[in-house]
Amino acid sequence: MSDLKTTPLHERHLQAGAKTADFGGWDMPIEYVGTVAEHTAVRTAVGLFDVSHMGKVAVHGPGAVAFLNTVLANDLDRVGTGQAQYSMLCNDEGGVVDDLIVYRWSDDGAYVIPNAANSATVVATLQRLAPEGVSVDDQHLTHGIIAVQGPRSTEVLTALELPVDHDYMSMAMARWQDAPVVVCRTGYTGEHGYELVAPNDVLVSLWDALAEQAAVQGGMPAGLGARDTLRTEMGYPLHGQDISPTITPVEAMLGWAVGWDKPAFIGREALVAQKEAGPSRRLRGLLALDRGIPRAHMQVRLEGTEADPLGGDVVGEVTSGTFSPTLKQGIGLALLDTAVSVGDEVVVDVRGRASRFRVVKPPFVEPSTR
Repeated sequence: MSDLKTTPLHERHLQAGAKTADFGGWDMPIEYVGTVAEHTAVRTAVGLFDVSHMGKVAVHGPGAVAFLNTVLANDLDRVGTGQAQYSMLCNDEGGVVDDLIVYRWSDDGAYVIPNAANSATVVATLQRLAPEGVSVDDQHLTHGIIAVQGPRSTEVLTALELPVDHDYMSMAMARWQDAPVVVCRTGYTGEHGYELVAPNDVLVSLWDALAEQAAVQGGMPAGLGARDTLRTEMGYPLHGQDISPTITPVEAMLGWAVGWDKPAFIGREALVAQKEAGPSRRLRGLLALDRGIPRAHMQVRLEGTEADPLGGDVVGEVTSGTFSPTLKQGIGLALLDTAVSVGDEVVVDVRGRASRFRVVKPPFVEPSTR
C-alpha cells in the first residue's frame, strides 16, 4: 500500500483520468489529457491546478513579520499589508533550503507557502527560532490550494463572485460556503492568475465550481507536467534542481530576492562574501539550435571539433530541461561557468549526441502575470 499523502481533491483527479506520481511525498496528478494540451490551455485560456501539496504556515503574534525578516533572505519591509513576496530560507553557507512566498497580512501576521517536500523543515526552523509570543501554525494538512491560471482566469473567478481586481503579488479575503478563502494574485506559470487557499472541508466544492467555469472558458484541469513546462518557459527555478542547499541565490541569479541591506538573515555573511568575490557559476538559459531536448544532469560543454563535437571542455550542467510547447523547441536552465556569457553557443551531451544551444537570459516566453 502506498504511503504517499493525497489531497482532498485526489478522487476528483482519478475520476478525471489523471495519471499520478510521487511529488514531494504526495500522490499528485501529472497530466489528465496530456501535458501539451494542458500547457496550451493555460497559455490561451485557463488551467486549474491542485497545488494543495504545497505547505501552508501561519505566523502570527507581536512582531511576527519582523521575526520572519531576521530569518528569510528577502526584505519584507519592501512590501506592505496585503502584499506578497518571493523569498528564500537559506542555510549558513548561503544555499537555499527552500524558496517560498510570504503573504504579509500585518506587522503581526503573515502566511508562508513553502514547497511540499521542504514544508516540515521550514516549519521546524521557524518554530525553533520564533521568539516568545510568536506562533508558527502548520496548516499543511488542514488547508488546500487551487491555482487558476491563464488569460481567462478572471472570468472564472468573476462567475463565482470571488475578488479579481487586486494587483499582482497581493491578496484579498473572500468566503466560499461560509469558509474563509484567501484569493492570491500569484502563480507559477507566467500567466495572469490566482491561487486560492481554503480549508479542506470546502476544497472539493470549490474545485467543482471552478472546473465548471473553466470549461465554459475553454479551459481544463492541468497537472504538474504542464506546471513544469510553463515554469521552465518563464525561467522560474524549481527547488532541488535549479536551487538547492548547495546552490545559492547569487549563483541562481536571484540576488533581486535578497535583502542585502538588512542587518541579519540566515546565510547573510556567506552570501555577501560570495556576491563581493563573484560566483564561479551562474544559472543561465539554454535555447536549442537543433532538435535536442535538454534534461537535468546532462553535461554542457564548449563546442568541440567536427570529428569530436563532445570533445570541448565541460562548462556546466543542465538543471532543468524540457520541450517548450509554446516555442516548439528545447529549452533549459543550466549552471554554467561564469566565463560563459549570454549569446555564446555551447553543446549539451544529449545521450551521447552533441546538441547545440545558445546561452540566453530567461524568460523564454514573455510573461503576462499582470
